[in-house]
Amino acid sequence: MAREITYRDALREALREEMYRDERVFLMGEDIGAYGGSYAVTRGFLQEFGPKRVRDTPIAELGIVGAGIGAAIGGLRPVVELMTINFSLLALDQIVNHAAKLHYMFNGQFTAPVVIRTAAGFGQLGATHSQTFEHWFAHVPGLRVVMPAVPKDAKGFLKSAIRGNDPVIFIEHSLIYRNRGEVPDDEDFLLPLEGAEVRREGTDVTIVSWSRGYYLALGAAEELAREGIECEVIDLRVLRPLDIDTVVRSVQKTNRLVVVEEGWRTLAMGAEIAAAVQEKAFDYLDAPIARVGSLEVPMPYARNLERLVVPNKDQVVEAVRQVLYQKQPVAVG
Repeated sequence: MAREITYRDALREALREEMYRDERVFLMGEDIGAYGGSYAVTRGFLQEFGPKRVRDTPIAELGIVGAGIGAAIGGLRPVVELMTINFSLLALDQIVNHAAKLHYMFNGQFTAPVVIRTAAGFGQLGATHSQTFEHWFAHVPGLRVVMPAVPKDAKGFLKSAIRGNDPVIFIEHSLIYRNRGEVPDDEDFLLPLEGAEVRREGTDVTIVSWSRGYYLALGAAEELAREGIECEVIDLRVLRPLDIDTVVRSVQKTNRLVVVEEGWRTLAMGAEIAAAVQEKAFDYLDAPIARVGSLEVPMPYARNLERLVVPNKDQVVEAVRQVLYQKQPVAVG
């Protein structure tokens, strides 16, 4: 049975259920206990589970992640929260050189099943707090990287990440915590940490995105449908391992592709997706692949300037028209 809840509540349910299920699961991060977390995901957890399992930490991301990795090697199931993905830069050595490689370097003798939750996105936070680095982590073998867009995926992925044996970078978006969606009322609801999802069927063009970008893609598809243009919308969901086969099958049907992401386009996920589709489905393409991303400048603080930098629905609509070789809306009927 499913009910409609927010993205935030889906995360809260996943954490709470796994903490009751397995006493080895504990949380650690900055302001997650007494304050309840920067995005209120862990509000009330300190009172419910106590300071041993909900640990407020110093402002020291390298130490937080390193402690989490050590706890995971020792048999615990840590869920480490980094306040934003911008601060993961301070912990890159632990994530890339340790969490991602330990299982391989020690011939599989032990694992480091640490889950690193963090938030990407913007919202008048300035240049150093408004970035999204999912493609950096997706570049690294040994990590699983997920960036769910809908509450159902947020819960199912987080529960699977906590139970699994791989280090997982679990990226949320600061602007979608209030979004609502149906989530199964099942304490054993799990989703495998792999595979893209076709959210909307279409025949004219494929739009691929993830996280907040998925909502831009869906909004553009709904607007274009009123003109008779049917877009197939794919929510990538998981960035490593990357499910390019689902994208290829869609492009073989629609013959056109638009990739939407919030990050800068240079050397980003969209470039990898475009290259992979070109390799696997070149003969099916009827137009060059279009990519939509942020302007390649540091994020301004002022809201009006911020809105000029990040991609919007109108840009996605224009990209679809570009691959369809249309400049103006087409009259229907």
